[in-house]
This record gives sequence, structure tokens and C-alpha cells, in this order.
Amino acid sequence: MTQHTGLPVHGYRPQGEGAVARVNAMKQVEESMLRCLDELAERDDVDKHWLAIGRTAIEQGFMAVNRSIFCPARVSLD
Repeated sequence: MTQHTGLPVHGYRPQGEGAVARVNAMKQVEESMLRCLDELAERDDVDKHWLAIGRTAIEQGFMAVNRSIFCPARVSLD
């Protein structure tokens, strides 16, 4: 199994191809959803306040799902 080097950020570790593929699939679904929301934002009959709240919740949800796959660790402090 190929391991991809983790991001050069403390707490991120190398990832297998399966994990990378799952996160990339989630990013595709997320992008499709965000484009739908972009279209809604162009409409005059949509409440922009609630749309922004919904968009933030969706973005946070995808971030949480991706973190569940990549499992970043806590870091040590000096």
C-alpha cells in the first residue's frame, strides 16, 4: 500500500491511498454542494442570512468528516 507523506504541519501523518481517495471523494461531493449554494446565493428570493448559516454548517460537516478519515493528532507544546 502506498503511503502519501503527511502535510508539513504538526499533527498530520502519512496517509494511505484509501484514505486519500475517500477524502478526495468527499471533496468532490462538497464542491458540488457548494456550487448549488452559489446558485442559490444569486437568487433574490433566498434569505442570505440563513443561506450563510447553512453553508457554514455544511463546510464544517465536511471538514469534520475529512478529519475523521485523516485523524490528525494533537501536538506537543514547547
